[in-house]
Amino acid sequence: MADTLNILRVPHAFDADLGRETRDMVPDLTAEQADLVVGAAGSSPYLKDLLTREAHWIAEALSAPHAAVATLLQECGALSPDQLKPGLRQAKRRLALLTALCDLSGGWHLEQVTGALTDFAGCAADVALKAEIATLIRRKKLPGLTPDDVETAGGLAVLAMGKMGAFELNYSSDIDLICLFDESRFAPDDFFDARQALVRATRNMCSTLSDRTADGYVFRTDLRLRPDPAVTPVCIAMEAAERYYESLGRTWERAAYIKARTCAGDIAAGEAFLSTLSPFVWRRHLDFAAIQDAHDMRLRIRENKGTGSDVIVVAGHDMKLGRGGIREIEFFTQTQQLIAGGRDDSLRLRGTVESLFSLARKNWIPLNIAETLSDHYRAHREVEHRIQMVHDAQTHRMPKTEEGLARVACLMGCSVEEMQKDVGARLREVHQLTEGFFAPDPTIAAPTNDLPTDLDAEVLERWHSYPALRSQRAQQIFQRIRPELLSRLAQTAKPSEALLALDGFLAGLPAGVQLFSLFEANPQLMDLLMDIVGTSPELASYLSRNASVFDAVIAGDFFQEWPTREELLAGLQARVEGEDDYERKLDAFRAWKKEWHFRIGVHHLRDLISGEEAGRQYAQLAEVVIAGLAPVVARQFSTRHGPPPGRGLAVVAMGSLGAGQIHAKSDLDLITVYDPGDQEMSEGARPLAARPYYARLTQALITALTAPMAQGRLYEVDMRLRPSGTQGPVATSLKAFRDYQHNQAWVWEHLALTRARGIAGDPTLVANIEEIRSAVLSRPPETVKILQEVTEMRLRLETAKPSAGILDVKTGRGRMMEVELTAQTASLLAAKPVRSVREGLNAGVVCGWLSERTRAVLEQAYDRYWAVQTTARLVSDQPLISDQLGKGTARVLAHAGRTDRLSDLEKTLEKTYETCDDLITQALLQESWT
Repeated sequence: MADTLNILRVPHAFDADLGRETRDMVPDLTAEQADLVVGAAGSSPYLKDLLTREAHWIAEALSAPHAAVATLLQECGALSPDQLKPGLRQAKRRLALLTALCDLSGGWHLEQVTGALTDFAGCAADVALKAEIATLIRRKKLPGLTPDDVETAGGLAVLAMGKMGAFELNYSSDIDLICLFDESRFAPDDFFDARQALVRATRNMCSTLSDRTADGYVFRTDLRLRPDPAVTPVCIAMEAAERYYESLGRTWERAAYIKARTCAGDIAAGEAFLSTLSPFVWRRHLDFAAIQDAHDMRLRIRENKGTGSDVIVVAGHDMKLGRGGIREIEFFTQTQQLIAGGRDDSLRLRGTVESLFSLARKNWIPLNIAETLSDHYRAHREVEHRIQMVHDAQTHRMPKTEEGLARVACLMGCSVEEMQKDVGARLREVHQLTEGFFAPDPTIAAPTNDLPTDLDAEVLERWHSYPALRSQRAQQIFQRIRPELLSRLAQTAKPSEALLALDGFLAGLPAGVQLFSLFEANPQLMDLLMDIVGTSPELASYLSRNASVFDAVIAGDFFQEWPTREELLAGLQARVEGEDDYERKLDAFRAWKKEWHFRIGVHHLRDLISGEEAGRQYAQLAEVVIAGLAPVVARQFSTRHGPPPGRGLAVVAMGSLGAGQIHAKSDLDLITVYDPGDQEMSEGARPLAARPYYARLTQALITALTAPMAQGRLYEVDMRLRPSGTQGPVATSLKAFRDYQHNQAWVWEHLALTRARGIAGDPTLVANIEEIRSAVLSRPPETVKILQEVTEMRLRLETAKPSAGILDVKTGRGRMMEVELTAQTASLLAAKPVRSVREGLNAGVVCGWLSERTRAVLEQAYDRYWAVQTTARLVSDQPLISDQLGKGTARVLAHAGRTDRLSDLEKTLEKTYETCDDLITQALLQESWT
C-alpha cells in the first residue's frame, strides 16, 4: 500500500525493559513496529504515556498513517460543542504519537511531520473559533449576523504566524496567532459591541486550545505578535492593524509576515488583509538596511536569552536561539527575502528550505550554501523534535545532564559522543556561514589605500548637514563606508572634480540609510559610483534622485547580454501586472524603464557596448515601454468609454526611434493611426464617436508617457510629424492617413515617412500602415522638386538650429541632421522604403545619386557623430564646451570619437564637418545622373 509506513530506522531504548513492557501492551504490531515502539517508549516518558493511552489505536494508524491523520481532521471537524475539548485533546494525543513514530522511523521526512502538526493546529483553531462564533450569534451578541455567518466566523480571521504559517510547527510548539476582524461586516454603531464579542470569542478559542484538563491540552497559544500587544485587545479591526503597520511597523514585524497566512475563520478576509499589507512587508527597493535590523535583533536575543557565548558547547545549547541554531538560518533566509522580495515575488515563500533554494535560483546565495544550510536546518529540527519528545516540553535546549543527553541520543539512534560531535559540527558551520552576512565587514571601515590630502575640507565638512545624513543611523552607516568611499575617489582620474560630483550626488539624496546599507553590503557599487561621478556629473545628479536604480546592478543579470524584445516585454508585463491600481502601474512602468535605461548608460560608460549598440538598446527599450503601456492605457480608458471601436489604435514611431536608434535624452517622435472599421461609436458607460474616442485615447497615452509622477516621467513626446502637423487631429484614421500620404503630403513629410515604423497595436493594422508607407515611398520620384525642397530645408535648418559649438555634432552644416537628411533624400530618389542612415546612403549609391566615396565618407562620419552624441548626452544634457569639461568627461568623449585627446577630436570633427558639407552640397546640386 502507498500509505504504509516504511520504517528505515528505529531509536535505541534508554530503558529497554520499560520499552518492552510498553510494547507488550500494544496489540497487532509487526516486528519492525514493535522495535520502533520499544525504542520510543524506552527513551521518552511522554511517548510511553501516549502509547499506553492509545494502545488499541496506534497499530491500525501505523498501517496507514496518512489516512489516520485525514480521519483525525475529519472527526475534529464534526465534534459537537460539548465534546470539543475532550475530542480535540484526544486527537492531539493521537497525532502527537503518530507523528513522533513516523518521524523516529524515518518513514516521514521533516516536512511531512511538521505539515501534519500544522494542519491539525489550523483545524483545531478553526473548529474552536467557529464554535464560539456560533454561540455568540445564537445569543444575539454579534449584531446583524445570522447562523449563515458561522462559516466565515463572522468576519474574524486567524493569521498563522511563524512556524505555523510556514507549515513548520515543531513537535511541542505553541502556535503564534494574530486575530483580526473585518469591521466592514458591521454597521458603525455596532462596531464596539461586535469587537467586544469577538474579543471574547478569541479568548475562549485560546482557552479551548490551551487549557490543561485531565485529557491534556491541544496547543499553547501566543497572541503577542499582534500590533502593540501591551495596549491592544486580543482581536482588533483589520483597518486599525493596517494603519499601525503603515505608520509604526518595524522590520521584525515585516519578517514575521513573510510566513503569515490565514489558517482559520474568514479565510478570504484574512488573505485580503495580507494582500493589502504586501507593500509593508515587501519594499519596492532592495532593502539592505534590513541586514542591520536583523543583526540588532540577533544581538538582543543573545543578550536577553543568554545565548551569546562565543564557545559552542552542545550540552545545554539552545538549538533554536543559540549560535548556529535554527533561528540563525531563519534570520539569514528571511533577511535575504526582505532585501530582494519586493522586486521578485518568486522569493516570497514561507518555508525556510524552499526559500533558501529560491534565493539560490536567483543567485542571491550560492547553491552550495543553500544546500548546506537546508541540510543543517533539517538536522537541527530533528534534534529539536527529539528534545521535545522526551517530556513534551516546549524547550529547545539540549539537556545538560548525562541522562538527558543519553535519552536524546537514543531517540536519534546514536551514542552521546556521536550526537555531540555531529550537532556541534553543524552548529559551528551554520554560525560560520551566517555570521559574516550580518556582522559589518571590518575591511570596509579600514581600507589600506592612502587617502588623498588635497581634497577640499570644506566639501567634506558639509556632508553631515545633508538630508541623507540627518538620522543617527544613516550617520553610523556612512561613517563605516566613508573611508572606503574616499579611498576609491582618490583613484579617479581627477579626484577634486570627482569630489564635487560626489558632493552633488550626496546633496541630492533625500535619504541615506537604504543606499548606504546597499554600499556597505556591496562595496563594488562604490566603484561604479566613482566611475559615474568621475565622468558624468549629469548621471551622478540623476542617480541622487533615483538611487533605487542601483538595485538593478546587483539583481544578478545586470551585466549579462541584452535580452530579446520578447524577453524585455515579458519582464515588463510581469512587473506591471503585480499592481492593481492604474497610477501604481504607471509608476511601475517608470521604475522598470529607469532601471533598464540606467543599465544601458552604465554599459556604455564602461565601454561594454558601443554608442551604436547603446542607441539600438535605448530605442528597443522605448519601443517595449510603448508596446506594454498602450494596452494598459486602453484598458483603463475602456472602463469608462468601452472597448476601442474596430481594430484599435496603432502607435507609429517616427524620427530616430522609427530608425531604431536614439540616445539617453531623446524625445520620442510619435503618431497614432486608428481603424474603427464599420463602428461609428464605442460601447460603454459613456460612449464616444470613433474620432473623439481615439483622439482622447491618444491624449491619455501621451499623458501616461509624459506625466511627472512619483517615479518621474517616461519620455517627452513630440507629435508634430502627424499629418497636417499641429493643425491636424492628434489621432488619424487609417483611411485619412492613406489619403493624406498619397495626395496631400509635402516632400518633408515623405522624408519623415522614410523612418516611420509601427511599434504597437493590432498586427494587421500595423501591417496596413507599412503597406501604405511602402507604396508611397516606392512611387517614381519627382527628382527636381525633391532636391529643391531639401536644399531649401537645409537653409531653414541652418537658420533655425544653429550649431552650439564644435562638440555639437547634431546641428550645423555637415553634421548629423544633414547626413540623416541626405539619407532620407536618397531613399525618396531611389524609391526605396528603407529607414536607417546606412540603408538610405546605400540606396543613393544604387540609384546613382551618390558616389561610393560620398557614401563611405558620410557613413563613417555619421558613425563618429553618433558615438560622440550618445556619449555627450550620457554625460550632460547641455551643450558641451571643451574648456568647461572635466578631465574624466573629456577622456570619455575623446575615446568615443576614436581619438586620444579632446583637442584631437575637435580637429577631426572640424575637418569632417567641412568635408561632409561639401559632399552634401554637391549631391544636391545634381539634377540628373546615370
